[in-house]
Amino acid sequence: MELTKRLLLLALGGALGTVARYGLNGLVAQRMPTFPLGTLVVNFSGCFLIGLLAPLALRPEWRLFLMVGFCGGYTTFSSFSLQTFDLARDGEWLAVAVNVIGTNVLCLLGVYLGVVCGRLLHGGTS
Repeated sequence: MELTKRLLLLALGGALGTVARYGLNGLVAQRMPTFPLGTLVVNFSGCFLIGLLAPLALRPEWRLFLMVGFCGGYTTFSSFSLQTFDLARDGEWLAVAVNVIGTNVLCLLGVYLGVVCGRLLHGGTS
């Protein structure tokens, strides 16, 4: 498959996934604004979708559009979960633990450091 076609499939799938994430997250957040339930619903449904698609014998362009593009735009948590599932299926339990703990700790640290840097750039601590 030529590069231009691959990039177009990725871009279109990613755009649709992003719009779907925004819409679903907004609908759920209206009903429960004090807890990030929308994000949880998006992450779970994205994980379900990539898990549903992974074992199917999809043509390469559909895998690219749906799994990398749409699921990637919808939630990267789906990719993380599929990769962790594959490690567990292969009995790589240490890698599973490192991936799960490392991802959560490092991502929370990344958010914290991003907030600190953003506040510094903004010129305050609020």
